[in-house]
Amino acid sequence: MYILRGERIGVTTLYKIGELARLSNVSPRTIDYYTKLGLLTPDKRSVKNYRLYSDETVARLKRIEDMKKEKYTLEEIKESLNMWQKVSRSEVVTEKLTSLQLHLEQLEREVKEISPLLSQMKPKQASNAFNNLATQSAACIEALLLLLGKGPLM
Repeated sequence: MYILRGERIGVTTLYKIGELARLSNVSPRTIDYYTKLGLLTPDKRSVKNYRLYSDETVARLKRIEDMKKEKYTLEEIKESLNMWQKVSRSEVVTEKLTSLQLHLEQLEREVKEISPLLSQMKPKQASNAFNNLATQSAACIEALLLLLGKGPLM
């Protein structure tokens, strides 16, 4: 849910350009300029096509203004902000890979527990169970390859 005008009832607060300008102590024209340069991106558009910005944009604007005070050029600021975005995305991928690795380790433990039971099954039952496991394992491997940017197996 998105809330306008700084009212926090839902998950995210969104601001029109004028509200964002007041919160960030910059002019709406500056926000337009930064948006055209790619330093800012609207989070959403309203029904009337107003650009709406989140609290993250307020923080980003403050970082831009701080870097400008330190005499960084707008191009250097853009490169720096893009680098931070890439690092953030990289951390998310690393977390997801770690989570998948833990999940796979849990599955391996469960397979070891189930193995003795498989030997007690009738051949057709064991074959069906193995085929189901093989399909699920292949799906896990495909997902890992996609996450690693390697693409599908086939």
